[in-house]
Amino acid sequence: MIGTRTRFVVTICAGSFLLFLVQPMIARMALPRLGGAPSVWNSAMLVYQALLLAGYAYAHLLGRVPARRQALIHLGLFLISAIFLPIGLMGWQPSADIEPALWVLWLLGASIGPLFFVVAAQAPLLQRWYALSEGRDPYPLYAASNLGSFAGLIAYPLLVEPLLALKAQSILWSLGYGALFFLVYMSARRLPADSPGEVAVEASDAPPPGTRRMLHWLALSAVPSGLMLATSLYLTTDIVAMPLLWIVPLGLYLLSFSLAFAAGRGGADFCVSIAPLILLIGACIAFTGGVHFPVFIALGIVAVLFVASTALHARLYELRPAPAHLTRFYLLMSVGGMLGGLFCALIAPLIFDWTYEYPILLAAAALLLPDREAALRLPRLIWENPQRRVWLATIILLIGLILSLVGGGLVPGLDTQIFKTISFVTIIGLSIVALGHRWLTAGMLVYLMLCLSGWEKLSQSASGMLTRSYFGVYGVANRDADRGAGERILFHGTTLHGIQNRAKDRELDPTSYYAPASGVGLAMRNAPALFGPRARIDVVGLGAGTLACYIRPGQTWHFYEIDPAMVAIARDPADFTFLSRCQPRANIIIGDARMTLARQPVGGADLLVIDAFSSDSIPMHLLTREALDIYGRRLARNGVLLIHISNRYLDLRPVVAGDAAAAGWHVRLRHYLPDKRDADRNYAASIWVALSRDPAQLDRLVALSGREQWQYLKPRPGFSAWTDDHASILPVLKIRP
Repeated sequence: MIGTRTRFVVTICAGSFLLFLVQPMIARMALPRLGGAPSVWNSAMLVYQALLLAGYAYAHLLGRVPARRQALIHLGLFLISAIFLPIGLMGWQPSADIEPALWVLWLLGASIGPLFFVVAAQAPLLQRWYALSEGRDPYPLYAASNLGSFAGLIAYPLLVEPLLALKAQSILWSLGYGALFFLVYMSARRLPADSPGEVAVEASDAPPPGTRRMLHWLALSAVPSGLMLATSLYLTTDIVAMPLLWIVPLGLYLLSFSLAFAAGRGGADFCVSIAPLILLIGACIAFTGGVHFPVFIALGIVAVLFVASTALHARLYELRPAPAHLTRFYLLMSVGGMLGGLFCALIAPLIFDWTYEYPILLAAAALLLPDREAALRLPRLIWENPQRRVWLATIILLIGLILSLVGGGLVPGLDTQIFKTISFVTIIGLSIVALGHRWLTAGMLVYLMLCLSGWEKLSQSASGMLTRSYFGVYGVANRDADRGAGERILFHGTTLHGIQNRAKDRELDPTSYYAPASGVGLAMRNAPALFGPRARIDVVGLGAGTLACYIRPGQTWHFYEIDPAMVAIARDPADFTFLSRCQPRANIIIGDARMTLARQPVGGADLLVIDAFSSDSIPMHLLTREALDIYGRRLARNGVLLIHISNRYLDLRPVVAGDAAAAGWHVRLRHYLPDKRDADRNYAASIWVALSRDPAQLDRLVALSGREQWQYLKPRPGFSAWTDDHASILPVLKIRP
């Protein structure tokens, strides 16, 4: 016979597993229809957060009725929501005059709303039922809930997506929903029979939490939630843009709940004790980026997230109310999590031009840590006399400010490396002295971050070097000006997106991945011979506008760019002059490439270039069999498609080869490796694939380029072509970048 505790643990884990399985599943289903714009994902996250909050509010309100009646109502909602199975997107199409953002909210909410709502409510509801059934502390069950969430999170990209098509995924989730209904029913049977005194028993003598306590709950929930999102963005933007890396911060965030709410307190207490020291590590790498030691810095960042989140969630556990107020507690936790998400996903991109939310949240985490006796003996000896604390803290803060200015190179005469090093070491020492005192620790964290490139980053913001949109953070800077005219570079985190030589005689030379001998360079140079003098050329992905200078008289060009901020950079001659000098009236269409191309006239392009794979992550929906059909619809019958597949972490050759073989296209590959002379001209290694339905056209391209320039690309045996219904990046992950 399964015990009551085991039954409730299994039920809560199953519900949390389904909840975190459905989020990436629905996002994957929506990708071909709604596009890959971040505004779509922001809208999707708002739907998830709103439904989660609604589910927790429902569980809280349901606690006002007797337990058996709660079970009847909840099981009834389970059955009613089942009419939306199998889970998937509604087939509705928006009217022409509807606001797209509202349409996305409506579509996702109507498609998964009832199912998500019911499943989201079961975790707090079943913890209340467990307290009624057993009369024991229900909070450790929250740890089990987050283990289930973590399992669902890693199961989708590692097992479900690689092995199952979307239709099969939908059926699997629907079967899981049915199993969850049965588990909830079996748990409800353990509830005590209704009696006049049941509600009174449930409502303990514990007073309701005050406003200050509830605000504290909100802050302790919001900061780890925001820190998780900020870590994900910072990690994939400024450290290493590796696919699937977003799983790590979210997974550690969920595990921090499990550790913080576990019955055994050893792990949580350890994290609380070392959290100030770990935050010092976070301060040291908050502004440094990952150019030189990306793996080391990435490990440090995720360690900071896990320890800080566990420490703050442990504090949340310490401040938990009596079980009678359990659902209110979880409701406010959900509100706090949503506030942290809103700050990072919507507010920060609007008010910051860099990922400043990360250092801000580090300082906020330090402020929320409890004042404790310092872990090291030296700080304890210094602070043991209360009369010294005020003036000593004031002196330390003033010294820290001065040292941060010296370390940032802002004090004339003291801007040498030796003074910067002395300042850094001294701030570290003062930070250790401040351990155990959260306000002082937070202040020293800020000074440490300012000393280590913080002032430099702020000066870049003040000078207009940085631009931020929902698509990322871009920077424009001069490089190697001391060696001559130098060059202008466009970068996204640690990834270079464009280079322009500043020497007048080389200013309009294509550079980087678009060198004359690269795959796209060969196709552009031979376009007049392939398609005649009036060639029609489409380019997906604008970048700095480098390709614009391949234009020839009589040609018609269209650019497709998803990010308006990138368009502004490319058009501004103060940043880059490729567009202003070569195509000042360039026709640029803003929007998701797949969706905008689908609306263009059939057969309207002779050469189509796909270069939308920003950084080292890829929009998967641009490489599916259905996407290739859209490209083929846009191209003339003898047109040529060029796809840029250079990537540090993914080998995309089998993807393109599989799509081409399934659709009957012919393929050639150009792997360009510059020699030293070409590298000095800022040409970069690149891999381009040329596809055409007309084999004679590809043969002409090969003949015009030189036969040694192109290779045949054959499908990988056993590799399945990507489709909208089934695609996984696991088979194409490189073992070594």
